Amino acid sequence: MSVTRTAEAPATAAGRRQPHRRSAYRPEIQGLRSLAVLMVVSYHVWFGRVSGGVDVFLLVSAFLMTLQFTGRHERRERVDLLKHWLHLFRRLLPAAVTVIVATLAASYLFLPRTRWLDLIQQGWASLSYSQNRLLQEQAVDYYANDHSLASPLQHFWSLSIQGQVFILWPLIFALAAWAAQRYRLSYRPLLAYVFFALFLGSLGYSIYFTASNQVQAYFDTGARLWEFALGTLVALILPGLRLSRPTRVILGWVGLIAMLSCGILLNVQAAFPGIAALWPTLAAAMIIAAGQTQSGAGVDRFLSSKPLVKLGGMSYALYLWHWPLLVLGLAWSGKEHAGWLSGSVIILASLVLAHLTTRFIEAPWREWRWPEARRRRAVIAISLVVAVAAAPLALWRHHIIQSSSISAIGLDDPRYPGARTASNNFNFKPDGRAELVPTPEVIATEWPEFPEPCEDVGQNASVCTNAVTDGAKKIVMMGSSHAFVLNTAVLAMAGKYQWEVTSITKGFCPLTDEPGPGVDEDCLKFNEEGMARVLEMKPDLVLTTSTRTFGDPAMPERLDEGWIREVQRLNEAGIPVVGIRDTPRMPAHTPDCLAQNPQAQEVCGSSRAASFSPVSPTNAAADRLPNTRFMDLTRYFCTDDFCPATIGNVIVYKDNNHVTRSYMMTLAPFFEQEFLASTGWQV
Repeated sequence: MSVTRTAEAPATAAGRRQPHRRSAYRPEIQGLRSLAVLMVVSYHVWFGRVSGGVDVFLLVSAFLMTLQFTGRHERRERVDLLKHWLHLFRRLLPAAVTVIVATLAASYLFLPRTRWLDLIQQGWASLSYSQNRLLQEQAVDYYANDHSLASPLQHFWSLSIQGQVFILWPLIFALAAWAAQRYRLSYRPLLAYVFFALFLGSLGYSIYFTASNQVQAYFDTGARLWEFALGTLVALILPGLRLSRPTRVILGWVGLIAMLSCGILLNVQAAFPGIAALWPTLAAAMIIAAGQTQSGAGVDRFLSSKPLVKLGGMSYALYLWHWPLLVLGLAWSGKEHAGWLSGSVIILASLVLAHLTTRFIEAPWREWRWPEARRRRAVIAISLVVAVAAAPLALWRHHIIQSSSISAIGLDDPRYPGARTASNNFNFKPDGRAELVPTPEVIATEWPEFPEPCEDVGQNASVCTNAVTDGAKKIVMMGSSHAFVLNTAVLAMAGKYQWEVTSITKGFCPLTDEPGPGVDEDCLKFNEEGMARVLEMKPDLVLTTSTRTFGDPAMPERLDEGWIREVQRLNEAGIPVVGIRDTPRMPAHTPDCLAQNPQAQEVCGSSRAASFSPVSPTNAAADRLPNTRFMDLTRYFCTDDFCPATIGNVIVYKDNNHVTRSYMMTLAPFFEQEFLASTGWQV
């Protein structure tokens, strides 16, 4: 983990009277950093748990940064914020970029192609110190049991939060210095009030957010600011703290034991970063407050040992390396967890790479004086470092996107007829030299593309439009993610006739008013709010999936009574509805199955009977819904008895049940024919 590596400010007069403040350099802080990174690494690699070590790093980084700025203020040194930031990031970026580039290269060799595009996105987020925001948006479970499926750059979330605080904290110090001079206030007390208020506000927010959505709260900067504020308060209060030597000896050991036992005794997975994170951070604060006891029994003697001090000097690089080695090692070996032997190898390799990175990359860049002479030189140096990672990230993504989907290839390419092969009298002869599309690298992104960003209205829920106003017709799509994927064909048709399209959908949430398999209270609330919105809009038509398939013979295709009641509400309001029969489900993740069985694609398909009833359940409900028409597109997905995973050289499913945008594009002309026949609209 990164911390500001600067000598602490000279002790104040009060501080010089304290035996534990005799030295400006405090090797026990380096030892504390060593233990924190060892906690992070060992718990990640051997135990698959979170230790609280990261929280200690956040506190220590703020502690050291506070000493730096208060020391400058007491010495009446002018603070050049831009120069400070340039100096700081010029020292942090080389090691980070080294790990990012090495991870990209190793991922190319060891990770499946389906994960490459996400890795590139993670690379950009890591490079721009916004990884925590990306993971928060993706609601990534940092505690997932199978670390081999995690991103090898996921651990940059904490560095991103630190980078954001490294921008914010100096601004606060500078503003406080200005206010102290302008209004003749004492600098340290003013800072104490400011950061105490920040501590309380952030801690309260963190407790609330953690209780309501812990996975997202874990990566939230606002929910972590109190940990930095606590480190700052420790630095501000410490000079005036008068504790006896025996008290400090006891305080140090209690803090150390508490810090090391946090991950063992506390259920971190369900509690951080709320009030439970006070455990490791207060423990670290106790160790810092114990200071240099000058006692053979003090914890500082242990923390100041040469091995720990040396490890503290390369703790940043060790943190950077351990997670990619763990994730890539597991992906290469096919394991979900590292054993004691393989874990030890990973830790040893991380230590070696951390040493080499610190000695040959981090230290030379830190000692390079040329960029320190002028701001422009520092900007040039930082730009060069950033370019080392930005170039492969940009070039790799460009290479992936080229000729990777129907969008890039074109609908008229005879090698990729897709749904046309299911049309009457079409004779398709596959070209064995043609790779399936969409390619594995981009298949995870194969969702419908709207011309404008969709409005996020909750987890897995969105409202999207095609940016057409006052169109000849107004269509609303409602339902689950299976309804959402149909938007590709709807958008193609609407663009042709200048129709207005609004999509109101939520994952795992079919249109219904009653709970059932996969339907929870959040879904019912979303449906009720969506229904109210649609009734107010009064569109010309509502499109939705009708039946639900489960891919399990024990759970046959069904048409919910709740769906019928919702459609009746629309019909009674004078809104016609078209219900589209659900699409099949495959027995496994289709892209992975195809990658594992390139010469036997049929094993990735499913029997028609596994998803569909012999007769569609909508037949029995048609009389109850006189203003509703039904579409059945099953023949474009299945033969009489089999539903293949690929059709016409196009992969049909992006996972095991969501249809790819590429296949839906090939289906669009036939969808239009079926739609116009169902509605009777004249175009």
